[in-house]
Amino acid sequence: MLQERGEALLDLAKKVFAIEAESILKLQDRLDEKFIQAVNILLACTGKVIVIGIGKSGIIGRKIAATLACSGTPAFFLHPAEGIHGDIGMMARDDVAIAISNSGETEEVLKVLPVVKRMGIPLIVLTGNSQSLLARNGDVVLDIGVKEEACILNLVPTASTAATMAMGDALAISVLDRRGFKEEDFALLHPGGALGKKLLLRVEDLMHVKEAVPMVFQDDSMKVALIEMTSKRMGITGVCDSDNNFVGVITDGDLRRALEKRDDVLAKKAREVMTTSPKTITMNALAATALQIMERHSITSLFVLSEFAPKKVEGLIHLHDILKSGVA
Repeated sequence: MLQERGEALLDLAKKVFAIEAESILKLQDRLDEKFIQAVNILLACTGKVIVIGIGKSGIIGRKIAATLACSGTPAFFLHPAEGIHGDIGMMARDDVAIAISNSGETEEVLKVLPVVKRMGIPLIVLTGNSQSLLARNGDVVLDIGVKEEACILNLVPTASTAATMAMGDALAISVLDRRGFKEEDFALLHPGGALGKKLLLRVEDLMHVKEAVPMVFQDDSMKVALIEMTSKRMGITGVCDSDNNFVGVITDGDLRRALEKRDDVLAKKAREVMTTSPKTITMNALAATALQIMERHSITSLFVLSEFAPKKVEGLIHLHDILKSGVA
């Protein structure tokens, strides 16, 4: 009995997926000149896009407004009940409105229409009833009607809300594409996200500088170099000449290899053990680029050189610094 109930539940879930997927796919057949007009209206907007809806349509409207805003189109959600009690003052003549109502007869949404029309704000309507009062007042009407809801009672908004969200996403992504919106633009709007960190954080934001950078002269003994490596806790030290020009590095690996070959390593000069032509990076490079170099060459540190004086050390960036920043 329990197994039969479990199978019935899975069958019902699959039916929900199928109905909602079919509802979204059928939107493709309705895409026509009206959709293009809606996109052009959004592109021409010099103000904000105001998304209006209530109930489940309002929840989807919030998501559509958020998607537009995060993809370069200033937008916000206006609750119609709050709107007719003062919040409609947020609307301006250079805005564009998107009104959502499956029935097209939602009273609260209709009450906002007089102000929208009086201010001359272009109105894009998303509805399942093209003959409704809301549709008759829209400048562009996009049909998001569905044959049936995924609810077994055909009552709870399910397929209709899925179709509405898909249409909103299609509008937002089409506008994004026409605007030439790029990863860098997305990062600027998402500075706290992983992509934002990858595209905004630079080496100079994370690198160690001045006294924190391990450095020895090429004629210093390996004992001095070892003390420098130990005290700065980086597992590496840079090596410079008498003019403070960067000439190489000594890593833990260099030290181990030297110990395998000779017993008097600590008496040797730094230049006798150092690795010449190490991997480096400039301070204005992305931290993500530094991480890629480290992963490609299986290293954990990069000395940061001046962009204008390629032999001058500006700092040191370590793998741990990048990982802690959340770039990875």
